[in-house]
Amino acid sequence: MPAFKSVLPPLREAAVLVPVYRDAAGRLRLVLVRRGKGGIHGGQLAFPGGKREVQDTSLQATALRETHEEVGLPIAQVQILATLPVIVTMVSSFRITPFLGHIHPPARWLLQSSEIAEVLDVEVAELLAPETHTTEEWQLPGWASPRPISFYRIGPYALWGASYRIVQPLLPRLLAGEWAI
Repeated sequence: MPAFKSVLPPLREAAVLVPVYRDAAGRLRLVLVRRGKGGIHGGQLAFPGGKREVQDTSLQATALRETHEEVGLPIAQVQILATLPVIVTMVSSFRITPFLGHIHPPARWLLQSSEIAEVLDVEVAELLAPETHTTEEWQLPGWASPRPISFYRIGPYALWGASYRIVQPLLPRLLAGEWAI
């Protein structure tokens, strides 16, 4: 019997930080970034993070390093609360390990302008409002036909794809107070 040969590219390891904190009024907040215009994910909402580099001792180290590089959040201002379920991207062949982190946000974010266009600070309760969550038919490049895509509307942006798949099961857990934040 001949061996099966995969036509899919090998998955590349990546990690992201899912930063959360409580604001001065006690509201639970989630921090996202909007990627710069370049690259396959240009302009999309995401979490700070990226691919694992040889110097990273772990995927958690990757998430913390990338977050510091992209938005200037010092590693000392992050307390890792949990490793969340791994997400595999469908287009870019990444195996993403998300880390939930309680942060102390800086007075000013220091954006790596070549990668990050802006930081968005979103109240978790707003994401749970029914009008924020929707599904539409989208036709993306390379797709033979339109597909239903579920997403959260955050101002003029859509939080979809891998980031959506991280957030969607996480929101009820955050609201239930699973972690002390």
